[in-house]
Amino acid sequence: MWPAIRRRGANAATRSSRCATSKALKARSLLAALWAGQLLTVALLAAPNAFATLARPEAGAYVGRLFLLDARLSLVLGVLLILSEQRLQRQAHPERLQFNAALWLPLLAVFLTVLGFEVLQPLMLQAKELGQTRFAWLHAGSMAAFAAKTVVVLALAWKTR
Repeated sequence: MWPAIRRRGANAATRSSRCATSKALKARSLLAALWAGQLLTVALLAAPNAFATLARPEAGAYVGRLFLLDARLSLVLGVLLILSEQRLQRQAHPERLQFNAALWLPLLAVFLTVLGFEVLQPLMLQAKELGQTRFAWLHAGSMAAFAAKTVVVLALAWKTR
């Protein structure tokens, strides 16, 4: 009689663990999809329409604010996805951490966010104030970092679906 009770208890614990893991996987997928949608909205709708409807200086200020909000949101979502992947891996393999795509894609997205916003953005502002011609190159680099981050987050959303 005791072994039967133990077995039922073990099965209930296993089911509970599987349910928690399933919810964590769904939450991870949802976060990645929402992040990808936010990036596509900024890139394909908000920024182009700002330059189409506002004067150039106003549009630049508006899009700069969008990228500030994007950088903050990207850092938060990237860290959340990294932490959730680490938790999922520790549940599956407590003895080691695997460096798989679900872990390195958000790391790469966070790196590209820091590169684009914390490194290139201040250099762009400085070049713009000084009237330097390197502003165009820095702007192209910033756009490339944002585009690469978008592709990485889309790959993450696809991978975690």
